[in-house]
Amino acid sequence: MLIRAPMHPLDKDTTLERLSADRLAGRASTYYSNFNGTFGGFTAAVLLRAVLDDPRRQGVPVALTVNYCAAINDGTFEIAVAEKRTGKSTQHWNVELRQGETVAATASVVCGHRRAVWSHHPAEMPKMLPPEQVPVFSGFKPGGWTSQYEMRFAEGEPDFMTPREDGDIRSARSQLWMRDRPERPLDYLSLASMSDAFIIRAFLARGKFVPTGTITLTTFFHGNEEAMRAQGTHPMLCTADAHLFADGFADQIAHLWGKDGRLLATSTQVVWYKE
Repeated sequence: MLIRAPMHPLDKDTTLERLSADRLAGRASTYYSNFNGTFGGFTAAVLLRAVLDDPRRQGVPVALTVNYCAAINDGTFEIAVAEKRTGKSTQHWNVELRQGETVAATASVVCGHRRAVWSHHPAEMPKMLPPEQVPVFSGFKPGGWTSQYEMRFAEGEPDFMTPREDGDIRSARSQLWMRDRPERPLDYLSLASMSDAFIIRAFLARGKFVPTGTITLTTFFHGNEEAMRAQGTHPMLCTADAHLFADGFADQIAHLWGKDGRLLATSTQVVWYKE
């Protein structure tokens, strides 16, 4: 008798019910929860899936921008999808997620037809020990979105247990291997979620928690479907860093590399924080 493998939590929890041609319904995820609602990477993934599943979609994702307007609480939500323009090479979408009367998130999705034209790849993947030689990080509390990723830090491992003086500011840079847990072949859905799966850089720099949250996140997808299939379930080499913390806002940048040295995604976000 054929035994069907259980659906991965990312696939299961981003599944949407179609209410009409441009409206869908979903539910907040317990697997991808955060301390103040829903993990931003899950929000990005479910908004992208609304476009990926649309029969009008042409091409593959090239860019995704998510604006986080309010926390997504437990329960259901609705997503409105609008195709704004389709050209010969690109297609533009607007997406909005609501819980009741509250707009919790908006997104802009750009899809495109990738073609075999002139290419150049000047960026070089950082040098790092292979993943099997870097121990799996076990410092997160069980449950929530951090349990959905296997992380192996070569640099910038989080440490929130060791007391630190207020003036002890450290590097905001991390370098690590990361993949879905349980393992899942890489695709645009998991790449969208993983682009936000980096600890807030202010926490890393200061060594303490303060009220904070991502307000906008943009992910650029650099790989075609063949590159995604080639990656499979192998860990991605990731770097995350920040340039500036000032006036209650900070940036955060990340690069995600495939096993063959190809840059598959870059992301940048702006984070709000206060004392």
